[in-house]
Amino acid sequence: MHPDTPRPFQITPGGALRGRITVPGDKSISHRAVMFGSLAVGESRVEGLLEGEDVLATAAAMQAMGATVKRDEDGVWRIHGVGVGGLLQPDRALEMGNSGTSTRLLMGLVASHPITATFTGDASLSRRPMARVIEPLSRMGADITASPGGRMPLMVRGLCPAVPIAYHLPVASAQVKSAVLLAGLNTPGITRVIEPVPTRDHSERMLRGFGAELTVEPGHYGAVISLTGEAELKPQHIVVPGDPSSAAFWTVAALVVPGSDLSIANVLLNPTRAGIYQALRMMGGDITVENEREVGGERVGDLRVRHSALTAIDVPPELAPSMIDEYPALFVAAAFAQGRTVARGAHELRVKESDRIATMATALGTAGVAVTEHEDGLTIQGTGGEPLPGGGRIATQLDHRIAMSMAVASLYATRPIMIDDVRPIATSYPDFLHTMTRLGASPTWLNA
Repeated sequence: MHPDTPRPFQITPGGALRGRITVPGDKSISHRAVMFGSLAVGESRVEGLLEGEDVLATAAAMQAMGATVKRDEDGVWRIHGVGVGGLLQPDRALEMGNSGTSTRLLMGLVASHPITATFTGDASLSRRPMARVIEPLSRMGADITASPGGRMPLMVRGLCPAVPIAYHLPVASAQVKSAVLLAGLNTPGITRVIEPVPTRDHSERMLRGFGAELTVEPGHYGAVISLTGEAELKPQHIVVPGDPSSAAFWTVAALVVPGSDLSIANVLLNPTRAGIYQALRMMGGDITVENEREVGGERVGDLRVRHSALTAIDVPPELAPSMIDEYPALFVAAAFAQGRTVARGAHELRVKESDRIATMATALGTAGVAVTEHEDGLTIQGTGGEPLPGGGRIATQLDHRIAMSMAVASLYATRPIMIDDVRPIATSYPDFLHTMTRLGASPTWLNA
């Protein structure tokens, strides 16, 4: 089969989910480990790196700009960095595939180096807006030429020395925050980001771990994150914990499939990423944390999830920044709950790998769920614990989280749910269907 040919599939359920599984390394931490290791002087070692397409795109880009990024036979990645300020002119366009995180953070790095880089991506990434990153990086002196609508492909011409700024985030976005901070690494003076609403803080934690001078203090308009530029990063040994976004799919699956009792080992429990678990517990989900510990400055634990009778809730909008990637999985949980779940305040879902509000509304409707679409979310009438009617063919819109969410929905459906393409799943979770097979389900490939 040609690599550009869609690979449709459906899942034959295997009953209750039981046992103990692991999930891939956290994608956010994996991206940053590769980037910061490439900016340190010396060799960093990374264990548990997520080897999905997005992170591999980051690794390839850092290699194109002078770093050495290699995987040993034992699975440990060794990164020899070039030092802050040492990035080299790439001799080709940086191909980002489907990774918005790679693109936005690397734009920040290039913005304060004396190099020019062209960023390209797949059809899905090329539809995603980059203006929110272009604006602050341009204020720091970068010359950025984008396609119409502030989209990719785009070219970044860095300025060295760049101009330090104090930037008030207009929207809650860890990617925009991180892009400005990464530009500040090679900028003299202090670069500040004012964050009105907390977002995932992996950049701040890891930058401090690599030796950057960074503070976070309360301010009148929110947290003030201050980074002292011209930093010298020191190599680190990083053990990447399991991705809570990946764990969310199995958490929802175990909650909705009767008889399930599943343990998910070594999951990152950073408070800025835990909104999905808070929402699922509000719905009555039996989710407990065992063996809680701290690894590399991050809270980590094992999740034990048991089948639960879920009850509909009004999802607090303030949870959105801490669960923005997990809304598709939450929508599936809501489809099985008793009553009507209202999830609003998630405008960001409109500009993800797909328009996740519209795509999930259509997907759940195709599977027999009563859904009302809003500009900023969905209202979902649940089955009260009964299986979904199923049937129909789901259009994933090249979005990995849509594909995995609807695969989870198909684990408890009366009729098979056909999903149009398995390929996007490799973006973040290459072993997803293998794990589903281990748990008793049977994926079947269909004719395109």
